[in-house]
Amino acid sequence: MADPNERIHISTEEARAGSTPHMTRYILVISLVLIIAILGFLIIR
Repeated sequence: MADPNERIHISTEEARAGSTPHMTRYILVISLVLIIAILGFLIIR
């Protein structure tokens, strides 16, 4: 039987059960640029 006080070491890939495609950073950058452009357009108008 395993010791309940023993730490289990697993990699981040195993903990997530897959890989992440890093799409979030692109979505955040595109959204930020769009918001700045829209607000700039509304202020100039």
